[in-house]
Parts: sequence; C-alpha cells; structure tokens
Amino acid sequence: MRDFGNGPFWKGRPLEAFSEAEWESLCDGCGRCCLNKLEDWDTGEIVWTSVACSLLDCDTCRCGDYPNRLATVPDCLPLTPVSVREISWLPPTCGYRLVAEGKDLYWWHHLVSGSRETVHEAGISVRGRVVSEIGIGPDDYEDHLADWPGENPMKD
Repeated sequence: MRDFGNGPFWKGRPLEAFSEAEWESLCDGCGRCCLNKLEDWDTGEIVWTSVACSLLDCDTCRCGDYPNRLATVPDCLPLTPVSVREISWLPPTCGYRLVAEGKDLYWWHHLVSGSRETVHEAGISVRGRVVSEIGIGPDDYEDHLADWPGENPMKD
C-alpha cells in the first residue's frame, strides 16, 4: 500500500487523480459486479442473480479475458470515476464505490490486508456461490435469483 504522507493513496484524492495502476488496484476481486442482473422494465428495479458472466473464472473471481472483455461481452460496463458514481447496482462492499463515497476500504480488501485471499476468506467474493452463464439461457436466470450480492455482510 502506497502512503503519500496523508495515509493510503485512496484517501483524500479524487478518483480522477488515480494512476491506472491505482485505479485497477481498487478492485477487490470479489466478482459480484460480474453477476448477471435482471431489470424490471416497468419499475427499473434491479434484481441480482447468481449467474456469472461467461468470462468470470468462478474459482479466482477474476475476468478470464480482462483486456478484451468490452469487445467480447457487449453489456460489460467499464468502471470509470464517472460511472462508479452513477451505477446504482455496484455492490455496497465494492472498493470503487466505497472510495467514490468517501468511505474506507474494509479490512479484507487486499490493499488493507496485503492478501488477495482475504476477500474470499471473509465470504465477500462469489467463489463457490455462483454458476457460469454458459449453458444457462436468459429465461432461466429467474431460477437463480440472489439477494446476497447486493448486501453488505460487514454492515452493523
């Protein structure tokens, strides 16, 4: 974790000031944002599923083709300083969302813990809780509705 004398790099700086490496390091590797979501066209309500993007490695919770994900998956949204402030469905534990909201990262975030395994050990990641969308038709997503991706188990 880099310290600029005022604390870790993610504190006290606007998101737009982060280097590419700093920005990418905010991802905690939970994989929750890579889960398919359903939207009610009438109300706009977003409902989570436990169906993962075909590119998500469900064991490592990392994208299998990160550099080409936007070309491969048409509805993959790139996270930017602007988009993380606007996307309502980012998980409440998401490092990007927390920093955008001026909050600190949780103890299990690798920038705090020093280990990329703590997100899994804390039960935050999708590891062991999801299925790949490969072989599952969109009409079957309703069979895989899940509340936990949008919840914060760390909340008091």
